[in-house]
Amino acid sequence: MFFQASKWFWMVMAPPNALALALALASLGLFTRWRRGAAGLVVFCAAGFLALGFAPFGAALMRPLEDRFSAPGEPLAEPAGVIVLGGAVRPELSVARGRFSINEAGARLIEAAALAQRFPDARIVFSGGSASLSQGAPTEAAVMRAILPAMGVPLSRVTFEERSRNTAENARFVAELVQADRRWLLVTSAFHMPRAMGAFRAAGLDVTPWPVDHRTLGAPADFRPWFDMEGNASRATTALREYAGLVAYRLTGRTNALLPAP
Repeated sequence: MFFQASKWFWMVMAPPNALALALALASLGLFTRWRRGAAGLVVFCAAGFLALGFAPFGAALMRPLEDRFSAPGEPLAEPAGVIVLGGAVRPELSVARGRFSINEAGARLIEAAALAQRFPDARIVFSGGSASLSQGAPTEAAVMRAILPAMGVPLSRVTFEERSRNTAENARFVAELVQADRRWLLVTSAFHMPRAMGAFRAAGLDVTPWPVDHRTLGAPADFRPWFDMEGNASRATTALREYAGLVAYRLTGRTNALLPAP
């Protein structure tokens, strides 16, 4: 129930979707006796779209998430294994087109392959089921079974977990597969690392963060106006979804802290 509710909630409350819905309702309101209030809402929505697209809100929201955890310093002793979270593969497109399809979180896969080469004795655990609301949708793990050998990682080194639909399930199901008293690296996007660390700690695994896929520079240039409406809106929407996830996970006991710390 939590999974379905979270998906439907964000379909409506994602900032671009919420603004578009409000704008549509306001446009209809212009033809009613509440047209003055509707006109004000139209102006508010237009300002919201401009701010979302051209102001550095996305970077301001994302930087605290991305800077929360950093990878361990060098030299780095070989870990027992590397846990890679799903979220970088488009399973339905990959199956439909017969070609690998990844999204902007594809750095998770590249880093997993690089770590597999760097630590030849480490176990690789990939966790990713289907985040689709459709029944019978292909899983990320199914696609990864084809991708990893193409990236030079033999399947004999990989354990696949393909039941999970969200981060909390990633943590819970992976905890059933690995030894908690050994050292595991956790690979996921930097903005997602606080929630992932909280979920894995709640599941009894004290993993070592290995953040990738940064969306900000980590420099003052992050806060200049970027004339990139799609990119700015994407960063803001992603960051807000992550904060909403942190609140929901804390309220439902899926993490032990609102904003997990190193």
